[in-house]
Amino acid sequence: MNTRWKAVSAAIAVSLSMTAVAQQIQVIPNYQKDNAWYTEAQTRLSEKEVTNNQFKAKNVIVFVGDGMGISTLTSARILKGQLNGQPGEEEFLAFERFPRTALVKTYNVDAQTPDSAGTMTAMMSGLKTDVGVIGVNEQVQRGECSTSKGNEVATALELAEIKGLSTGIVSTARITHATPAATYAKSADRNWEDISDMPESAINQGCKDIADQLVNFETYLEQRYTGIDVDGIEVVLGGGRRHFLPKDESFNSPDAGSAVEGDRTDSRDLTSEWQERYADGVYVYDQAGFDSLDTASTNKLFGLFNESHMQYEADRDNDIAGEPSIEQMTETALNILKKNNKGFFLMVESGRIDHAHHAGNAAGALTDTLAFEAAIKSAYENTDPEETLILVTADHGHVFTIAGYPKRGNPILGKVVNVGSEEPAEAADGMPYTTLGYTNGRGFMNLATETNSDVAYTMDIDTGRKDLTGIDTTSAGYHQEALIPLSSETHSGEDITLHATGPGSQLVQGVVEQSVVFHIINQALGLLDE
Repeated sequence: MNTRWKAVSAAIAVSLSMTAVAQQIQVIPNYQKDNAWYTEAQTRLSEKEVTNNQFKAKNVIVFVGDGMGISTLTSARILKGQLNGQPGEEEFLAFERFPRTALVKTYNVDAQTPDSAGTMTAMMSGLKTDVGVIGVNEQVQRGECSTSKGNEVATALELAEIKGLSTGIVSTARITHATPAATYAKSADRNWEDISDMPESAINQGCKDIADQLVNFETYLEQRYTGIDVDGIEVVLGGGRRHFLPKDESFNSPDAGSAVEGDRTDSRDLTSEWQERYADGVYVYDQAGFDSLDTASTNKLFGLFNESHMQYEADRDNDIAGEPSIEQMTETALNILKKNNKGFFLMVESGRIDHAHHAGNAAGALTDTLAFEAAIKSAYENTDPEETLILVTADHGHVFTIAGYPKRGNPILGKVVNVGSEEPAEAADGMPYTTLGYTNGRGFMNLATETNSDVAYTMDIDTGRKDLTGIDTTSAGYHQEALIPLSSETHSGEDITLHATGPGSQLVQGVVEQSVVFHIINQALGLLDE
C-alpha cells in the first residue's frame, strides 16, 4: 500500500471511529450517562485499569475474620451505612475497595464443612489438612500424639522468622486458639491449649501443649532446622492467660475474674518463663499497661488481656481492667514490627465474629466485623502501599442468611418490611420475620441490651418460629431465630472471599483453594529463596 492510500485508510478509520463514538453518545441519553450509578461504575472500572507490575513485597499482613462469610460482609456493610445515616446497601467495607478479590474454597481434607484449625493450617502452610489438627498434614490422626511426629509443616510465620523478618500475632480470641496457633504450633489436637487439656499418653510421648510451644517458639524452631538462628516472635497480643498460668490462686493476675485463673497442672508460669527468656521484653495484661507502652523502645511484646477470649467489641467497656481494641493492638504491633528494615509478617485475627455467630447473635458478629474493618483500614493507612501486601480473608462462613424482600434501607437487624409498605410483612403463619436468620443453633432470645453474646449459653435452646410482634430485633441482645436445634450454631461450607492490595496482590483472582494463600505470601516475600 502506498503512502497516499495509507493516509486515506487512516482517515476513513478515524472517521468511522468518530462516527461510532457519536452513535454511542446518541444511544446513551444524558439522564443515563449522568446517572450517579453509571458514573460511579465508570470510576471504579477506571481504577481497576491501573496495573501494578511489582510482585515482591517487603511486608505482609494477613487479616483473618474468623467466620466472616459473605453474608456477614454484606450485612456488616449495610449496618455500617445505616449507622452513618444512609440506606446502607450502597456502602463498602474499607477492604472491599481493595483492587483484587478471589473466592476461596474452604473444605478440609476430611470435611465438607471445615473448622478453623484445618483452614488456618492451609493458609499458613500451603497444603490442606484434616479438621481439628494444627500445623501438621492429613497423615495425622487427631488426638494421637505419635502420628504427628514427622508430619509437621513449615508455616509462613516460621519462614519469615528464618528469613530475618519481624513477626507478630494478634487475636481477640485466646492466643492458643486454633487460628493464631496455626501460625506457630504443631498439634495433633487443637484443644491441647495447655497441659491440663492433654491425655497422659500424649504427654509421655513428648508432645507439647500449644501455650508451651508459643513461649518456647524460638527454641523449638531452631531444633527443627539445624543451623538457623531466629530471635522469636516480636509481638503476641490476645487473650487466653489461663493456659499460661499454674492452677494456683497465688498466680492470679490482678484483674482475674475467676477464683483460680490458671489451668496449668504442671505448676509452670509461662508468663514468667517468657520474661526470663526476653529480659528486654514487656508483658502487659490490661488497658493501663497497654496504654503505657513505648513502642519506640519496645522490641518484644507479650500481651494477654483476658483469662479466656477477649471481650466482644460491644462488651469491651465492661471488662474488669479494660482491653485494647483490635485496631489499637494492630497499630501497636505495626509500630514495633516496622522497625525491622528487612520487613515483617503480621497475622491479625478477629476471633469474636465467629463466637457471636455460634451464639446466634447477629448484632455481636456485625459489630466485631466493623471493629475488624477499622483495624484493616488503620493498617492500610499506616503502611506503605508500595511495599506492603495486605490480605483480608476468613477461615470459613456460618449458616447465616439475608432473606425475604425487605425494601431499600430497611434496618438490617430489623423485621422485613416489603417495598411500598411501612408495616412488617407477615409470613404464611401470620407473624413478622427478620431479614437475618440462622439455619441452626440455639434460636430465639430477646436479651435486650445484653452485649455479651455468650449469655446465650445460659439460656434454653428455643428454635422454630416465634411471634416477634412488639420485640425490638435491632437491640444488641437479640438472637435470631434458628430452624434446627443445636447447642451451638455451626460453620458453613460455602466459599469465602480474599481481598488484597499491594505488591503481589495481582495473583488474587478467580476461585482458589485455601492453601493458595500461603503461596501468595511466599511469592511476595520470597520466603523460600534463601
